[in-house]
Amino acid sequence: MDKDFFVSIASPEKTIYEGKAVSLIVPAELGYLGVLANHAPFMANTVSGKIIIRQPSGESLTLQAQSKGFLEVLQNRVTLLLSAV
Repeated sequence: MDKDFFVSIASPEKTIYEGKAVSLIVPAELGYLGVLANHAPFMANTVSGKIIIRQPSGESLTLQAQSKGFLEVLQNRVTLLLSAV
Protein backbone atom coordinates (compact mmCIF):
# COMPACT_ATOMS: atom_id res chain seq x y z
CA MET A 1 0.00 0.00 0.00
CA ASP A 2 1.28 3.47 -0.86
CA LYS A 3 2.02 5.75 2.05
CA ASP A 4 1.88 8.99 0.09
CA PHE A 5 -0.44 10.68 -2.36
CA PHE A 6 -0.41 13.63 -4.78
CA VAL A 7 -1.69 17.05 -3.70
CA SER A 8 -2.54 19.97 -5.97
CA ILE A 9 -3.60 23.33 -4.51
CA ALA A 10 -4.54 26.08 -6.96
CA SER A 11 -6.33 29.40 -7.26
CA PRO A 12 -7.50 31.19 -10.41
CA GLU A 13 -4.24 33.17 -10.41
CA LYS A 14 -1.66 30.44 -9.86
CA THR A 15 -0.71 26.98 -8.69
CA ILE A 16 0.11 27.22 -4.98
CA TYR A 17 1.43 23.70 -4.33
CA GLU A 18 1.92 20.48 -6.27
CA GLY A 19 3.66 17.48 -4.84
CA LYS A 20 3.53 14.35 -2.73
CA ALA A 21 2.22 14.28 0.82
CA VAL A 22 1.94 11.77 3.64
CA SER A 23 -0.93 13.67 5.28
CA LEU A 24 -3.02 16.74 4.62
CA ILE A 25 -5.17 18.76 7.02
CA VAL A 26 -7.60 21.34 5.60
CA PRO A 27 -10.23 23.63 7.14
CA ALA A 28 -13.76 22.61 6.09
CA GLU A 29 -17.19 24.03 6.88
CA LEU A 30 -17.74 21.60 9.77
CA GLY A 31 -14.18 21.48 11.09
CA TYR A 32 -10.74 20.36 10.01
CA LEU A 33 -10.43 17.32 7.72
CA GLY A 34 -7.47 14.96 7.61
CA VAL A 35 -6.48 13.00 4.51
CA LEU A 36 -4.07 10.06 4.33
CA ALA A 37 -3.02 7.78 1.46
CA ASN A 38 -5.75 5.53 0.05
CA HIS A 39 -8.49 7.69 1.58
CA ALA A 40 -12.06 7.01 0.46
CA PRO A 41 -13.28 9.37 -2.28
CA PHE A 42 -15.12 12.48 -1.08
CA MET A 43 -15.74 16.16 -1.78
CA ALA A 44 -16.05 19.05 0.66
CA ASN A 45 -16.34 22.81 0.82
CA THR A 46 -13.41 24.48 2.55
CA VAL A 47 -13.09 27.74 4.48
CA SER A 48 -10.22 30.05 5.33
CA GLY A 49 -7.67 28.69 7.78
CA LYS A 50 -4.42 26.74 8.02
CA ILE A 51 -3.59 24.01 5.52
CA ILE A 52 -0.96 21.60 6.82
CA ILE A 53 0.92 19.33 4.41
CA ARG A 54 3.24 16.70 5.83
CA GLN A 55 5.69 15.74 3.09
CA PRO A 56 7.37 12.31 2.61
CA SER A 57 10.66 13.85 3.80
CA GLY A 58 9.08 14.41 7.22
CA GLU A 59 8.89 18.18 6.83
CA SER A 60 5.60 20.00 7.39
CA LEU A 61 4.46 22.87 5.21
CA THR A 62 1.80 25.26 6.55
CA LEU A 63 -0.18 27.48 4.20
CA GLN A 64 -2.85 30.04 5.04
CA ALA A 65 -6.04 29.83 2.98
CA GLN A 66 -7.60 33.29 2.79
CA SER A 67 -10.77 32.19 1.02
CA LYS A 68 -13.34 29.49 0.59
CA GLY A 69 -12.70 26.61 -1.75
CA PHE A 70 -13.48 23.08 -2.84
CA LEU A 71 -11.66 19.84 -2.00
CA GLU A 72 -11.78 16.59 -3.97
CA VAL A 73 -10.16 13.33 -2.87
CA LEU A 74 -10.09 10.63 -5.56
CA GLN A 75 -7.71 7.75 -6.34
CA ASN A 76 -4.81 8.94 -4.19
CA ARG A 77 -5.03 12.47 -5.59
CA VAL A 78 -6.24 15.52 -3.69
CA THR A 79 -7.25 18.67 -5.52
CA LEU A 80 -7.95 21.83 -3.55
CA LEU A 81 -9.29 24.79 -5.51
CA LEU A 82 -9.33 28.13 -3.69
CA SER A 83 -11.30 31.15 -4.89
CA ALA A 84 -8.39 33.49 -4.02
CA VAL A 85 -4.90 33.28 -2.55
